[in-house]
Amino acid sequence: MKLVSWNVNGLRACVNKGFCDYFRQADADIFCVQETKLQESQIRLELGEAYLQFWNYAEKKGYSGTAVFTKLAPLSVRYGLEEEQEPEGRVITLEFEPFYLVNVYTPNARRDLSRLALRLEWEDRFLDYLRELDSRKPVVICGDLNVAHQEIDLKNAKANRGNSGFTQEERDKLTRLLDAGFVDTFRHFYPDRTDAYTWWSQMPGVRQRNIGWRIDYFLVSSRLTPFLIDADIDAHVLGSDHCPIRLEIADLSGGRPEAE
Repeated sequence: MKLVSWNVNGLRACVNKGFCDYFRQADADIFCVQETKLQESQIRLELGEAYLQFWNYAEKKGYSGTAVFTKLAPLSVRYGLEEEQEPEGRVITLEFEPFYLVNVYTPNARRDLSRLALRLEWEDRFLDYLRELDSRKPVVICGDLNVAHQEIDLKNAKANRGNSGFTQEERDKLTRLLDAGFVDTFRHFYPDRTDAYTWWSQMPGVRQRNIGWRIDYFLVSSRLTPFLIDADIDAHVLGSDHCPIRLEIADLSGGRPEAE
């Protein structure tokens, strides 16, 4: 089973920069996008009859938003963390027979850290939500988590310590999530790989010199670890200031991992 996640930083713009070519080449069973930055009816994506489309739009125009394109029909779909849809369109959860898929675009603390407190409170609710799901069946989480976890996950760690996306508070929240029984799939396969990034500033020359951050992730419930085949980063793919990330996992339809 192939899964892809990509923060497209505006889907309409990304479509004009090769999104559909990559989508067809990836041929994913489940393809998740974040930061769609559009409202309902503002785009018509012809992805083929094989794909079902699920969208969570932000109330604010040109802001946030998530979507999932899947060949697999879900048992249920939920928008947001609470029962009511959240105004920023940050989460979509699809339930399949063997697992839950959670596509997420985590709030940014902002450069001046003015949203850090809001972001940390959101992280607490997100972890509670994941724990509740995980008590029922395994969870696959993907998306832009807006944090580089360790110094290996960004180019200039010392200079960025304390900055948005690399504050100790944000890093600690991701550590707590991993300690709660979730696995960073890329580091599972490549614990020591350096210069592996998923986001680059749009300042001139930054991406060409690979001065980046790894802030996009596939996380899975730890009991899915034996089913993992590979996780990687398509850093060569342009179209956004983020690049796509991929996860390959064994077909779980024949053997459902039970809740722990």
